[in-house]
Amino acid sequence: MSGSSPTPASPSSTPPSLWAATAPSAPPTRTLAGETRADLAVIGAGVTGLSTALHAAEAGLTVTVVEAEEAGFGGSGRNNGQVIPTLAKPDPSDLVAKWGEAGERLARMVGESAALVFDLIDRHAIACEAVQHGWLQPAHRPSRLTVSQKRHREWTARGLDCRLVDRAETAALTGSDYWAGGLLCPTGGHVTPLALTRGLARAAQKAGATVYTASPVTGIDRRGSDWRVATPGGAVTARAVVIATSAYGQGVWPTLERSIVPVRNFQMSTQPLPPEVLAKVIPADVAISDTHGDLYFFRKTADGRLVSGCTLTSRTSDPTEAKARVIARILEVFPQAGRQTIDYCWHGQLDFTPDFHPRFYSLEPGIFAAIGYNGRGLALGVAVGRELARAAAGTPFSQLALPDGGKPRPLPFHGLITGVAPLMMHWWRHKDGRD
Repeated sequence: MSGSSPTPASPSSTPPSLWAATAPSAPPTRTLAGETRADLAVIGAGVTGLSTALHAAEAGLTVTVVEAEEAGFGGSGRNNGQVIPTLAKPDPSDLVAKWGEAGERLARMVGESAALVFDLIDRHAIACEAVQHGWLQPAHRPSRLTVSQKRHREWTARGLDCRLVDRAETAALTGSDYWAGGLLCPTGGHVTPLALTRGLARAAQKAGATVYTASPVTGIDRRGSDWRVATPGGAVTARAVVIATSAYGQGVWPTLERSIVPVRNFQMSTQPLPPEVLAKVIPADVAISDTHGDLYFFRKTADGRLVSGCTLTSRTSDPTEAKARVIARILEVFPQAGRQTIDYCWHGQLDFTPDFHPRFYSLEPGIFAAIGYNGRGLALGVAVGRELARAAAGTPFSQLALPDGGKPRPLPFHGLITGVAPLMMHWWRHKDGRD
């Protein structure tokens, strides 16, 4: 590298949360200063970008990651930490209807994604309070068991280990009589997401990747057959570029940014539950996200807290309504827990697409992107990163598990849609109460 020596990155910019308070510290990084070269430049140090960097470095590529804040600053460090081997809405038949054979490959990759996460955790000894006791999608109404049955048929046909559970077994797993049964996927589970992301950063560095933080991208320009990714203090010139910024990529690639709808989501944790209560709340320690459109989701932590959250019908950052809604849900679903006190509450942005399908792009020759995870970015992002590393190494999209979305299409009236999108929660709540 030429130019001045890189300077240490600024102090932590990660917003306060339970995860920020409990995760192991981030690995040392620096701010990019001067010019450097690499085979691959990765923009964004979340799970997708860091999984890309790790897999590409292990394949022998020289890799440079540039991150505007620090590893895990965005959705990767703020989510609920559920490791889920399915998508939010689409089932395999939907993927095949949209993408054909590429949809089949994508479905199989998604079904394997949770196992991949826990394999990477074991292989790289990532300390992230990993619990692989399964992911449960219980039906909040008996009529929604048809959702469980359809998902079971379609995902088992693609090799996913999952099974239907009845009302009694669901109650035994969750400690609640609220649900009517559902779908259990044993490969799923939960982690501390910020700890996982920081662990992936450390693993990528050990594999040879360089991670620069506090280095926002200010431009991407062609340089012959290469691309130059500029930051305020320097630039990376690389043959391939992966954009992995999710809903936090303001200004990196405008048409990509305007192809998704960012939606604010709240996460929060209770105080540690008393031991006698803890034993009766999710005794199987599974991760739970049910069939509500206005999703009910819960998981426990290693120190005995219950972590949940919600999305509001406004874009407010005031947590008052969100806290009240989640406290009421906990009392509704787990009455044995009593009225809980919330001691941590934080929020972040989810990247939604109108049809709930994720998007994968070859934006220009050598520039690849993934976006639109619709709230299922943890396991999906890790698996997508592995595929994007293959793309950066020269594997054509036709051989990847990612359908090529062509060019991103900005949503018409993007600003208006972004402003009114939270109001869709009214519609989902309306549907949740009906068969």
